[in-house]
Formats: sequence, C-alpha cells, structure tokens
Amino acid sequence: MTQVNTVLGPVDAAELGRTYVHEHIFVLTGEMQGNYPDEWGSEDERVADAVGRLRELAAHGVRTIIDPTVVGLGRYIPRIQRIAEQVPELNIVVATGLYTYNDVPFFFRYRGHGLNEALGTDLPDPMADLFVRDLTEGIAGTGVKAAMLKCAIDREGMTPGVARVMRAVAEAHRRTGAPVTVHTHPGTRTGLDVRRLLCDEEGVDPRRVVLGHSGDSADCDHLAELADAGFLLGMDRFGLNLDTTFEARADTVVEMCRRGHAESMVLSHDAACYIDWIDPGVMPFLPQWNYLHIERDVLPYLRAKGVTEEQITTMLVDNPRRFLGGA
Repeated sequence: MTQVNTVLGPVDAAELGRTYVHEHIFVLTGEMQGNYPDEWGSEDERVADAVGRLRELAAHGVRTIIDPTVVGLGRYIPRIQRIAEQVPELNIVVATGLYTYNDVPFFFRYRGHGLNEALGTDLPDPMADLFVRDLTEGIAGTGVKAAMLKCAIDREGMTPGVARVMRAVAEAHRRTGAPVTVHTHPGTRTGLDVRRLLCDEEGVDPRRVVLGHSGDSADCDHLAELADAGFLLGMDRFGLNLDTTFEARADTVVEMCRRGHAESMVLSHDAACYIDWIDPGVMPFLPQWNYLHIERDVLPYLRAKGVTEEQITTMLVDNPRRFLGGA
C-alpha cells in the first residue's frame, strides 16, 4: 500500500480512515504576527487550545486531516510538530505551494521566470525546486515532508502571478507525483481555468486535483461538468455560512449524490483553531464553523435527505485515500 507522509512520519494510505481534506490549524499573516503579536498572545496557550480541539475531533472518529497551509497562509511546521506530537491519534498531512490571488511574492519577482523578459531567455522557476524539496527532503530542516501541492485562483482570474504559481505546482507534480489542491472561486467558474492551464496545458490528471471550495456553488450542472472531467470537488466550507446557508451547502451534496457523483466529492470545513484574517469579534457569529460541524450537523442532515452510509464512506474515506495514495 502507498505510504502517505504526515507530520509524524509516513503511514499506509489504507490507515488514513475518515479524512477531512481541507482543515487549517492556524492561518496567520507572518509579518503582522511577528511585529504585532498582542492578539496571538501566549504560544503555549494557542498550542494547548489546538491540541484540545484536535483531540476532540479525533474522539469523534476522524483519523486524518489535511492542512493545506502553505506560504502566504502562515505555515510554520515546528509549531505543527509540537501539536501533532500531543495528538498522535490524528494524522496531520501538510502541504507545499504558494497562496496568492494576484502577484507572486517579491521574493520571486526577480528570480527565475521573473528575469525572462529582461534576459530574453526562459529560466527555470525556483518555486518548483522549493516545492519538490518540501515533498522529497522535508520542510525547513524539520524532516517533515509535505504530501500535497497547493495553489489558488480567485475572482481575479488567471493573473500572471497565479499562472506562474500554477505552472510551478504542475512541474512539481510531474517530478514527484504529489496530488494538488487548488483554492477556486466557483462563482466565476475558475475551475474551468484550472482545467485549461493545469490539465490541458500542463498535463496534470484531473483525478489528482481537488477543486477547493466547490461547495460555495449550488450550480450542480457546473459542478457535474467538473466531476465528469475527473476532478474531486471540495465541499469543504461547511459552517462558513456568510454568502450561503447550511441548507444550501448540504442540499448541493445531496443533489450531487443523487446524480451519482459521490465518488467526486470530499468533505471538510476549512476551519482553523485561529485565523488572523478575521476580527475575533466576528467569530461568535459563525458558531458552526468548527471541526465538529460535519459530524454533529451535516451528516445527520445528509442521511435524513437520503444520502447512504456507503456514499458517506465514499466521500470521507475512499476518495481521500485514493487522492493521497494515488490509487
């Protein structure tokens, strides 16, 4: 059986169990946290809070989470190691890649492809080498190997920066075989842009790609088109009911299952123990946005609407295992 890298080392894909494919532990703005740390407060208290939340999640039968926190989202693996060591009953899978809706970070502005126009030649992109190193050697000297690649496209569309990152992710995928998750904006059908660049132009098999946040859309015809193309659809923001409702998210899953697309969906929350993108005063208005919402609320609703236990197992166990294990 294929081995899947986790924070605590490789595990057999068959042992991943019930898996949430898109959960963060912390989402941070590194420079803000480094210079204005008052809101973050005690490192020990933040770690203890995360340990408690993840132990509770594991106690509800979840065996694995994928944390796609990459550069641009505040990835810091030593902190995640410290947490994982205290919750060994939960596999934590981490990712490599870069998160932007627009430009690449200034670090890459005049490196590799950033010099192509000035030098009149096509230079290798150092991004791809960094991603490959995270996957094959480990991240920042920790020995923790990423098991997945991450990039993003939002309502701004396929900007030059987004395209550059996506092509670097595609190169790293070709060199390592690692699966890919893409933050998408289904309201503007950016999954079709992903298909064109990542798959049609760069040769990535759609079956190795999760289109994140597909559940933000209730357009089942569009989602079925992407599922028929081979993509996994990330129904992964349960509890984040700002532009939609709990019922709308859940009913979309029900309808897609009715159409025979359970094998094309994965479920999660996109939740975090702490995210500094949101004023802490807003969080009480999102009471369902937590790691336990699927187990407590979503699954009972799906069952009541006719989704079978076999379909639930397909979405929570079989599809993530195939995605991470490559089979």
